[in-house]
Amino acid sequence: MYISKKEIEVRYAETDQMGIVYHANYLIWMEVGRTALIKELGFSYAQLEADGVLAPVIDLQVQYKKPLLYGETAMVHTWIEEYNGLKTVYGYEIQKPDGQTAITGTTSHICVDKDTFRPIQFRKAFPAWHQVYEQSKKQV
Repeated sequence: MYISKKEIEVRYAETDQMGIVYHANYLIWMEVGRTALIKELGFSYAQLEADGVLAPVIDLQVQYKKPLLYGETAMVHTWIEEYNGLKTVYGYEIQKPDGQTAITGTTSHICVDKDTFRPIQFRKAFPAWHQVYEQSKKQV
């Protein structure tokens, strides 16, 4: 299983009045991690969109464990949790600087035609991505 790692410095604007990261900002960091993973695997989400395909989130799960604070550096770990040629589930763990888990989560995605929003079979439309995703996903 391939795991992407991306550092993110917690900015003041991402925190609440208590200096704790506002919960919705973790979702943005998950997207940053997902985009980094796709790039590290040799692909581009921007190119996918240019090819007329979108990959909307169809499910999201997050478990908050420990707060990240202003001035800390978060480490976003991202991997392919599940993949079946149609749906991809990305897994995430965002860690505090000392390695403690701040959050864990998953996002589920399917690919759809940009114009009709009808699902497409990713494995058929993008065979190179399919092969890499098969090789990179979590082994059960």
